[in-house]
Amino acid sequence: MYKSEWNIMEKLEPMLVGKQLKDKMTIFPDYGENIRKESASVRLLELNKINSFYLPSDMSVEIYTKLYLAMVKSLQKKESKLVIQQRNLNGENLRGCANGTPPSFGGIIGGSDSFSIIGCSGIGKTSAIQKAIELMGGENIIEMEHPFCRIIPVISVQCPFDCSAKSMLFSILKRIDTSLGTSYYEKMVKAKANINTMLISTAQVLLNHVAVLCIDEIQNLIKHRAGMQLVSMLTELLNESGISIVFVGTPEIKPFFESEDYLARRTLGLSYSKCEYNVYFKRFCNTLWKFQYVKQYEELTESVTNWLYQHSSGILAHVIFLFYTSQEISILDGREIIDIQALESAYQRMEMLHMHVQPEVSMKKIASKRKKHTSMKGISENIEKKEKNVMETDLAEVHPIGNGTDMKWSFVELMKEAKKCNVDMVDLLHGKISITEVAV
Repeated sequence: MYKSEWNIMEKLEPMLVGKQLKDKMTIFPDYGENIRKESASVRLLELNKINSFYLPSDMSVEIYTKLYLAMVKSLQKKESKLVIQQRNLNGENLRGCANGTPPSFGGIIGGSDSFSIIGCSGIGKTSAIQKAIELMGGENIIEMEHPFCRIIPVISVQCPFDCSAKSMLFSILKRIDTSLGTSYYEKMVKAKANINTMLISTAQVLLNHVAVLCIDEIQNLIKHRAGMQLVSMLTELLNESGISIVFVGTPEIKPFFESEDYLARRTLGLSYSKCEYNVYFKRFCNTLWKFQYVKQYEELTESVTNWLYQHSSGILAHVIFLFYTSQEISILDGREIIDIQALESAYQRMEMLHMHVQPEVSMKKIASKRKKHTSMKGISENIEKKEKNVMETDLAEVHPIGNGTDMKWSFVELMKEAKKCNVDMVDLLHGKISITEVAV
């Protein structure tokens, strides 16, 4: 019976749970209320710290827990006798490639513990992964003595935009060299190895020195015709190395992973959508709102929280952008307050994202189409007031109100009134029937 003398668990950072974990993951900018008394230039420079703000959610906890358990499982594999058999098989394949013999790919350890983390861009999944990796030890080296071995808990690379298998393997070797101070990448380039040799060599290095490999921007697979070839290479890499591989990307990759059984089996994992209008979103806004750098402090109201959700579509990165930019604008124009006017100005800077901002939760929004259509540039306030007075007079003549009796009405008559007075019929229905308007 093979017995390892390693004590890997003693070398790992302790696993965190509950409040302790969330406290460790929380990032607040260095802030003092006296900063609001400083000059505009000082406050604008300090304002940049808001971009580091991070408030962990349930998603953050799940990502950390999943990554930590994957790391432990991968390290436990390295203590088994199967690792020796896999190393020997990889060695035979390397010698066979050198002699011109096709490799006989086959995973002895198995790689069924790979998984995916899929979520909308901007919801904080990458930040959660980075914080989780940091708390797990990051790229700090775990050194074992009997037998001697150096292991990196987690390394993270990005999927190449052109889905090149060689680029992916080179990227992995570079990250390992950076952490261990080795020269695997340089040796591979000098050897001018073919893709099979590169694949087996990289799998051997991962088997010996890495616990978890995170591949970000995996949605690039569907944007290039070589995507399927890269998937096949990653599948072999997973089988030959036996480590945990995490695929991180946006929801557009889901149909691709679901298309094949072997892909779906290896990419089961965590999936997240935009943040809902819930307790966490309100707490996120309330906490973020405290970091004000304008001279006049403004309390956050429920209506402003609703506005932030409407104009961010539940994407937390958009909320931070709106809060940051509204302060920047308010400081520069001298108004020194965060109000709807400043927030609206910040929202205009998100013009290219307007078509993507579609809240999942519809809020009540008291805003008639008439107001939208009449808010044209170049119309003076005097003309608007005159038109409003004329409209109110016409309405009073056609549909008198305030005689103390319930007057009979019909939809046909109201339609005629709306057409005659050039108003939205919904305005005339208010007070007659129960109407709930929602944002669409």
